[in-house]
Amino acid sequence: MPTNTLTDARCKGAKPAEKPYKLFDGGGLHLYVSATGSRTWRLAYRVAGKPQTMSLGPYPEVSLSEARAKRDEAKKALIDGKDPMAPRRISRQAMTLKEASDAYWAGRKDVSASYRSNAERGIEMHLSRLLARPISTITREDLLGELLRMDAAGLHVYVRKVRMWIGQVFEWAVENSLTLSNPAALIRPEKAFGRTKTTSFAALSLREVPEFLQRLALEGDLQSVLACRLLALTWVRTNELRMMEWSEIDEATQTWLIPAGKMKREREHLVPLSLQAIEVLKQLRARCRPEARYVFSAPHRMDRPMSENAVLYLMARMGYKGRMTGHGWRSVASTWANENGYSPDAIERQLAHVPDNKIRAVYNRAEYLSDRKTMLQDWADWLNGCGLTPV
Repeated sequence: MPTNTLTDARCKGAKPAEKPYKLFDGGGLHLYVSATGSRTWRLAYRVAGKPQTMSLGPYPEVSLSEARAKRDEAKKALIDGKDPMAPRRISRQAMTLKEASDAYWAGRKDVSASYRSNAERGIEMHLSRLLARPISTITREDLLGELLRMDAAGLHVYVRKVRMWIGQVFEWAVENSLTLSNPAALIRPEKAFGRTKTTSFAALSLREVPEFLQRLALEGDLQSVLACRLLALTWVRTNELRMMEWSEIDEATQTWLIPAGKMKREREHLVPLSLQAIEVLKQLRARCRPEARYVFSAPHRMDRPMSENAVLYLMARMGYKGRMTGHGWRSVASTWANENGYSPDAIERQLAHVPDNKIRAVYNRAEYLSDRKTMLQDWADWLNGCGLTPV
């Protein structure tokens, strides 16, 4: 079989599919592309006739040339009669869950210090009985037993977070050959854990919108006021708005592309921007520092978004506590659109309510885009008539 058949361009262009797949480079080296989009170098080989698989690290952190060098090094060990995985198997027996967790979270430079601290504290508080054990010995039953203690204490939401955090540790450990499986992935939260009773987000009726917007205008041009207006104009969730980055906005097409990792359903979402939304963004750009990453940066911190409660505090000051929320704009807009005869499919796509459909292999993020552009501009014009600051 020929070797070195891959190119860096092909590796970079590897997109997730409905099922995981492999891109082969020859000599047993291949790039494993998971259904979620993660890409990992793996080497397939045999020892005493038995197939083995060795992880060589994630791409692009480990480049194509580096993966080939690791392959050649492993092949040399095989020629010398050694198993290239032997050193890892020794460390697998020795590394505890605590050591694996520390190593994993120390390497998560893509998250904030507070997020990392919350994850580490949650694991240490609620999985303390397992931390001293070798990670390779922990089973699904072991982990589930500890998580069910949390669930029994009424921590129905938090137990899901701890499961997610420790699952990331196990996934990292599997890729680094420290354990054979991820027991957290074998636990189905919707089956294993209870749920906290939830209530719908408070939202205004359509007839209450004019008075609300008139009161909003009295608050001036505070950041939270502009955020409230943009929530109304885009129909996105509050957290999606506060995490909005300047790099996600395409001025040429007047759209905002929200990456999959920021969406509730983990799918990219393309949001058309009305003239009024563009005007709000111009106001925000004029008051932002050039180096700002987030459209709604935290005060004195350009590397963090504004508080998740900023819009709620604004509404409480306006006298709407318990009557309206940032998320409530989605309900108000949906009611308006349905009452005015817009396409139900366009409405659902704009709200990012995309049902799972196993027949469709690809989700088109621009679905119903033309209809949605018209709908959002008509909605923005209606809001102007109710008292939203006009263009």
